[in-house]
Amino acid sequence: MSGNAAAQTPDGVCFPAGGDGKRSTSATGRAIFADCVRGVDSSLAEHIEHTRDWRAGYLTPIRDIVSAATVTSAAALQVSNDGLASAHRRFRFGRGGSDYAIDEAMGVFTSQGFGSVQIQGTAQLESDLSLPYQGRRLFGRHLRDQIDKWVAGGIAEPSFGEAIHLVLDNPEWLDLRGVDIALLGAGAEMGPIRSLLRWGATVHAVDLPRPAMWQRLIDITRSTAGSLRVPIEFDADGNPPLVVDGLVHPDDDTEIANVAGANLLTRTPEVRTWLAEIDKQFVLGTYAYADGATHVLLSMAADAVVANLLNGRDDITLAYLATPTDTFMVPLDAVLESRRRWDSRGLSGLLQAPLRTLKQFEPNYPHTLITADGTEVGLNDSLISQQGANYALAKRLQRWRALAARSTGTPVSINLAPATRTRSVIKNRALAAAYAGADRFGIEVFDPATSTTLMAALLVHDLRNPNATANPATKLQNPMELFVQGANHGGLWRAAYSPRSVLGIAAILGMFESRA
Repeated sequence: MSGNAAAQTPDGVCFPAGGDGKRSTSATGRAIFADCVRGVDSSLAEHIEHTRDWRAGYLTPIRDIVSAATVTSAAALQVSNDGLASAHRRFRFGRGGSDYAIDEAMGVFTSQGFGSVQIQGTAQLESDLSLPYQGRRLFGRHLRDQIDKWVAGGIAEPSFGEAIHLVLDNPEWLDLRGVDIALLGAGAEMGPIRSLLRWGATVHAVDLPRPAMWQRLIDITRSTAGSLRVPIEFDADGNPPLVVDGLVHPDDDTEIANVAGANLLTRTPEVRTWLAEIDKQFVLGTYAYADGATHVLLSMAADAVVANLLNGRDDITLAYLATPTDTFMVPLDAVLESRRRWDSRGLSGLLQAPLRTLKQFEPNYPHTLITADGTEVGLNDSLISQQGANYALAKRLQRWRALAARSTGTPVSINLAPATRTRSVIKNRALAAAYAGADRFGIEVFDPATSTTLMAALLVHDLRNPNATANPATKLQNPMELFVQGANHGGLWRAAYSPRSVLGIAAILGMFESRA
């Protein structure tokens, strides 16, 4: 525990204070990224440390980190472990005016903070896979045809199609009765809760105390065959509300919604304790999202819970969603298809040539990488500055944990979700316009209901298929393949153009289309 600065520490997970007493998100992010790569490329780490404007200058260093991590399996794991170690060393936890290292706080605060209410659905089990898509609901052959169309069009990787077809071939996999799944950020727009409840899962839900959101989750549960475990915070005397004779009585859904919820940021140790009460194997999914620096804090709080639980249990499977607007090692097949599209531009390619001096209409893959074992791969750089350095760090913490946990025997389902019209995108005018014009460049942007259903199906695949890459017994040539298998990138990996080089053009086209 620290001394003089302790009284100024905000409650809950927070950024560390610098020598000037300020809690700089940029300084923290820059330091963590430098630490993650120092062991494999010290000159890159030094370059990152000397990047003065990290908010504007983070894009190229993150690409270079992925490049360095791709070369060998050892490098990928060292970057992941060193990045996580740096983050856990730096982030703080405040409570009652005292300041703790985040892992220290998990050991100090071990008492219960929440009781539970169990909400039981009353509907019949829906053990089928159907997909809402462009105003229709696709079943059976129509769904299979659409999956094949996405793969043929370069919207998704072949392994995505194989995984969804396998789920369709094994409808019994969708019977999730007896499967426990904890969701950090249960009410998140990209979360899989609706599908999981339809398929009969027991969901242990963690999200903020927001009555309207909890009422929605309870209503969804009642209309399914699933079950929802809801956290109810203890009062000052150590008792949860709604207690009669020592038992919680879930008689009134509205009353439950009014007192439900757990703040992951301020009650991180208590959320851990509440989840530790699950007395059987379970899936722990991280879906919490917020704008800006809060997203980093949520990812860090979630990782503190994950790390602490994994330290004492070996019956947990981790689940995450990766964002397509990031940097990934991609198979040579994707590179070759992108270059084929680049070469087939015809006259438009000649007209675009002068704009490349302004970094417009640049090729997606100007070069490839050769890994230590001689494999030729591509590096897809789809980071976009509009999402910011904090978003990049928040998602990187999840990727690092996925690789580190899988390397030590923990099953990890992390699937790449396509670009999706979520509320956070729509309220950003530049991104909303770019998404509206993305189809001109071979990119498909999905509606949330489509994305969440597909991602839920991929999660089921990873849980049921013993040969899935989620299973640590499945051998990978490179750990980074974990992010490749089952990827639905919306076309970003196989497009002719580097995404950043056409983002502005797509936004202009999108604005014109929206006004038409």
